[in-house]
Amino acid sequence: MTREIEIRNPEQMTELFGAFDENVKLIETKLGVAISARGDNIKVTGRDGQVAVACAMLESLLTSAARGNAIDEQSVRYLLGLVEDGETPTPSAIAADAVCVTAKGKPIRAKTAGQKKYLDAIAANTITIAVGPAGTGKTYLAVAAAVQAFREKTISRIVLTRPAIEAGEKLGFLPGDLQSKVDPYLRPLYDALHDMFGGDVFNRHLERGSIEVAPLAYMRGRTLDDSFIILDEAQNTTKEQMKMFLTRLGFGSKIIITGDITQIDLPRDKTSGLKDAVRVLSDIEDIAVCELTARDVVRHALVSKIIRAYDEHERKPAVRRGRLEKRL
Repeated sequence: MTREIEIRNPEQMTELFGAFDENVKLIETKLGVAISARGDNIKVTGRDGQVAVACAMLESLLTSAARGNAIDEQSVRYLLGLVEDGETPTPSAIAADAVCVTAKGKPIRAKTAGQKKYLDAIAANTITIAVGPAGTGKTYLAVAAAVQAFREKTISRIVLTRPAIEAGEKLGFLPGDLQSKVDPYLRPLYDALHDMFGGDVFNRHLERGSIEVAPLAYMRGRTLDDSFIILDEAQNTTKEQMKMFLTRLGFGSKIIITGDITQIDLPRDKTSGLKDAVRVLSDIEDIAVCELTARDVVRHALVSKIIRAYDEHERKPAVRRGRLEKRL
């Protein structure tokens, strides 16, 4: 079977094929089809079912490119991951409008269907809880949504917090003043804000107090109105800390909670506040729980494979794991 796709923009043809045709070669290898350029058309040849899937992938990539997204290996591998999971890519699978623009003019968009659902949940709900592995954009997209809300003046302050690596937040052993003590824990949040605002603007908002980055312990006793509040690394909160944080919510505010329940650093006798919140709050109106998976990882392709390998290992019977660990 042979099908053709018309390309109206010649530049899209070059971008679609990629350097040394690396994008189409990846599709050809995985789906067992042949893809070639023929004037203003792309010709796809192979078995009926595989050709249909390949064409759906190509149309999805072209739709994404038409919205200003780059066509890269990451996008291709994501669509191939959908195929492996038994899903057919649609033209809107990776095409999304920008949620925010960085200081350098780079638009920030959802790169996967899971990320799009996450951003939609943030827009539609007062509290959003995002659970997923490293590299899925939980924190970065939350900060992007906060910055956009700040620019649109729907909120007057951005508050970002995360627990210190110890559940009790014992920072006294670190050298320097309070800022020096907490900076190592809050650096990922600083980096994201610096990227969105630019150094000078970020520092100016920080000095004015319209942006606040602080450890979770310093949220106690406060009520936060007209604020966009993000709790990062929430898997390392206790049940008591999570309840304390959630009750800081004031009028006109939004809360986003992010974390990875596979990376809990709490003592074994402590229950993660994130896991408890998902159980307790998942059925409450205006609270959304979003689960991101390995297919939503937007780092190096190997990161997704590492996460899948660990997930598969955890699903193996305990007896088999025990035998292997004895050998090690």
